[in-house]
Amino acid sequence: MLILLAAYLGGVFTLLSPCILPVLPFVLSRADRPFGSHGLPLLAGMALAFAAVASLAAVGGGWVVATHETMRWLALAAFALFGMSLLWPSLAAWLSRPWLALGGRLVAASPAGNGNHSRWAALAQGVGTGLLWTPCAGPILGLILTGAALHGASVGSALLLLAYAAGACSALAVVLLLGRRIGEAAPLSLRGGALLRRIAGVAVLASVSGIALGADTGLLARLSAGPTAALENLLLQRLGGATESGSASPPADTPRTRSPALPVEGLMPALDGAVGWINSPALTTASLRGKVVLVDFWTYSCINCLRTLPYVRAWADKYRDAGLVVLGVHTPEFAFERKLSNVLRASQDLGVSFPVAVDSDYKIWRAFRNQYWPALYFVDAQGRIRHHQFGEGSYAQSERVIQQLLREAGQTQLSEELAAPQGSGTQAAPPDTRAASHETYLGFAQAQGFAPAGGLVRGRAHDYRGASPLRGQQWALDGRWQVEDESALGLAGGGRVMLRFRARDLHMVLGSADDGQPVRFRVRIDGKPPLDDHGTDIDREGRGTINGHRLYQLLRQQQQSGERLFEIEFLDPGARAYAFTFG
Repeated sequence: MLILLAAYLGGVFTLLSPCILPVLPFVLSRADRPFGSHGLPLLAGMALAFAAVASLAAVGGGWVVATHETMRWLALAAFALFGMSLLWPSLAAWLSRPWLALGGRLVAASPAGNGNHSRWAALAQGVGTGLLWTPCAGPILGLILTGAALHGASVGSALLLLAYAAGACSALAVVLLLGRRIGEAAPLSLRGGALLRRIAGVAVLASVSGIALGADTGLLARLSAGPTAALENLLLQRLGGATESGSASPPADTPRTRSPALPVEGLMPALDGAVGWINSPALTTASLRGKVVLVDFWTYSCINCLRTLPYVRAWADKYRDAGLVVLGVHTPEFAFERKLSNVLRASQDLGVSFPVAVDSDYKIWRAFRNQYWPALYFVDAQGRIRHHQFGEGSYAQSERVIQQLLREAGQTQLSEELAAPQGSGTQAAPPDTRAASHETYLGFAQAQGFAPAGGLVRGRAHDYRGASPLRGQQWALDGRWQVEDESALGLAGGGRVMLRFRARDLHMVLGSADDGQPVRFRVRIDGKPPLDDHGTDIDREGRGTINGHRLYQLLRQQQQSGERLFEIEFLDPGARAYAFTFG
């Protein structure tokens, strides 16, 4: 219920966002008519259409995107005709002839009469508005869409999207009722007059033009990124400790209330559903009974997971003989992490020697009702979950839990000394000062902070021309790119990505269109080579090569300074850029 409430309130907050402006004229066009027979069906149609299309788009393929684009353009054409009919009554009369004839037949056949016909017309207008509405992907909507994409189609994700749309429509209902009150208070000479019709027509056509030119996902999306996102983040924190938009892991040092007695949180779920196993034959909960088990949900492009790995490896080695089994569950975030061969290669490169269940279909993830990377579940020798840790950090507390569960299982000769591994590269510990910049996705489905006017073009080749100057956490593309749901694909050499950020470390999830085909790149920071501030995947001059789909450490500054401008230029075509992460 808390999640549904958060989704509903997130929808209500869209009223504060400029992204709602393009659909207001379509909604207010029914303000002069009864709310029950016109406004309510319109808003219901808008909510249902948005929830249905968003649910399909989150879990569907390219055909869903293409179909939705076609439907949007058809809806735009219909609303353009509607706007012109408000300006020219003769056009309205000509357009209405066939519909009046059809309406007469419907009225004659319907016991509800003309009121029933008007409700269906309002519902149809609402469906068209729902097809055109593209709300700014704030933290709450971003989490809902990410969860739908990760978990697959479900009643739960559809209900969350419907709750979000219902919240937005509830706010619009208030606007609609206020518009009706204002209209009733207007002088009789203006009510229903030609002047108001012309104003409404101009507003509708302006909205049609704005949506057609991408203002709803470009300029207005950038204007919406501040106060509304801050409100949503505050709401998420109050309703369950959720993280900033786009992040799958809560802050490392978030205080959590723990019972000293380690209460039973439930039984360990079954491990059925893994598409493969690494470093071990398939394990079951029955075969693990009598062992203390640490279950680690991770994915190999997640910086938080990588920084946790040194501790998990150390615990696996230190307590193996005492009866601890560390079980990694690799659940992917990006499509390339679903391939068993990629997970096997990454596990070898990262020095993972403990058993790993390859959970590419999210079956184990769902069985645990998990929501985070990384997530650690501590299971006692009787198969009961006794503790959990979401996000990196709290390593001393986690190791104390392992020791306590081993003692409960009968181990008496345990050292009190705690492991203190030293990771390197992407596995090195983060700085003491938390990064001000947050995870930034470049794929269309979760993109935020894109600066250039016109926004991102989805699913087809487009020439981008950068943006200057960039403000904090804004990014831009330059060159010929094709922006897909998960990544931006560079179609020609010389393509660049620019980002204004504030953090010590900067990483990018990168790959190539032809996996294994190297793509050379060059990094600049404030227009200069990084020199001593280079990461492990580039040299002092900023030169590096994409040699597989993974997370690349590009900057590790000697000290965290103020806001800086990052730029990466791909010298060859075929680069895939997925996301920025920081430390």
